Formats: sequence, structure tokens, C-alpha cells
Amino acid sequence: MKRSLMIAVAVICFAAASIGQSRKPEWVTIKTPNVRCWECKVRLESYMKRELSQTEGGIMKMQINLLSGTTKVQFWPDRVNTNYIKTAFANAGFDADEITAEEDSYKKLPPSCKRAEDGGGPQKGKPCHMQPVN
Repeated sequence: MKRSLMIAVAVICFAAASIGQSRKPEWVTIKTPNVRCWECKVRLESYMKRELSQTEGGIMKMQINLLSGTTKVQFWPDRVNTNYIKTAFANAGFDADEITAEEDSYKKLPPSCKRAEDGGGPQKGKPCHMQPVN
């Protein structure tokens, strides 16, 4: 009887420990150098909204900084990982850290969202990091 009771207590302790160690959401900052204008931001956000439905809520928040060319993403590490997020950015047509944009998606981007070496990026005298006024 004592042995059964000890085994039951041990099982309960292990179960409680595993529940208590559930992973917390994490933040990652990804360099997105060709996300520098409002149009690029809208394109990436709309693509990621579609991607969110496939990750079962793995990506929680996304903050795009147009001036620095970085994107902060909050995610659940038990559902997605940083490589998945970077690959999603690349599939949308944008470079993400060391992963380059998927070629077919990149070709569909407007000129302002393309790399500087391809003639893209913000144009002189036209600030594109601010939301256009309609």
C-alpha cells in the first residue's frame, strides 16, 4: 500500500513539474532590410496574417521598425521557431537575416520594396516610412 501511494505521489509531482515548466513566449529581432516603406509593411503584415492561421497561434505579435529595417516577433517556441518565421518572411519576398527572399515572391514586390542594389528602396525626397494620407 505504501509503495502504491509513493508511486502515485511521484507521478503527481512529475505531472505538476511538467505543467509548471511550460514554455513562455519569446521575442526575436530579425533584420528585414528591404522592409523600409509603408507598402512593404502592409504586404508583410497581410502575408503573416495568412501565415498565422497555419501556425495555430504560434506567432503572437509582430512589430516592424521601418527606420531601422528590423522586425520583432513574439512567438510560442513550442509551436514555431525562428527559422520558420524567417522562412515565412522570405516566402513573402523579403530578406530575413541570412535567409534571402524567395525569388518569385521578390519579383512581385513593388520597386520601393526591393533591395537597394536592384534599384529599390526609399526614393530621395519621398519619405515612405510614414503612413500615406488619403
